[in-house]
Amino acid sequence: MDILAAERARHVRRGAALEWAGIGYNCLEALIALAAGILAGSVALVGFGLDSVIEVTSSSALLWRLRADADHAARERAEGASLKIVGSCFLVLAAYVAWEAAESLLRTEAPRPSVPGILLAIASLVVMPLLSRAKRRVAGQIRSAALAADSKQTELCAWLSAILLAGLVLNAAFGWWWADPVAGLVMTPIIAREGIAALRGRSCCDCH
Repeated sequence: MDILAAERARHVRRGAALEWAGIGYNCLEALIALAAGILAGSVALVGFGLDSVIEVTSSSALLWRLRADADHAARERAEGASLKIVGSCFLVLAAYVAWEAAESLLRTEAPRPSVPGILLAIASLVVMPLLSRAKRRVAGQIRSAALAADSKQTELCAWLSAILLAGLVLNAAFGWWWADPVAGLVMTPIIAREGIAALRGRSCCDCH
């Protein structure tokens, strides 16, 4: 039993280290995306920056969850609360992105090209899948649906990076202004689906 407890504690420490790494990267990502998005008038880029803020919130909740891991009762309470926090953040983001994207389409607002946004999207396409895979592995080892949901959110960030990159490149290369808000609308159902799954107490990464 002591060996199993020590092994679990090792996985929990690895999970915490991954969450701290995610917090550091997402803070930087949020600052760059929000600044570049505001300067360029890009709905998708601002939405991406807000997703990074939500990822920081999610990672903070997971750190709380992991700290409570040694106590079974506290672990269960933290697990449920963390899932609700992650799910609520997803739904707030989905509503914001949908509203801003629809408004931009109606007003035919053309964002300016954003080289920093394109470089950021490329970087996130490299970093986020690696981080998501590592989190998912730990989630399976300690059987945490909250950590699995968080890993799914990190994976979602990689998909959002791809969608964001497509919108920014099409706008910069061909002047397709509508590609940016359309990219935002494409993000919305993906984000909302993950939020609903988390609020229902499950993750698309079935670690149970």
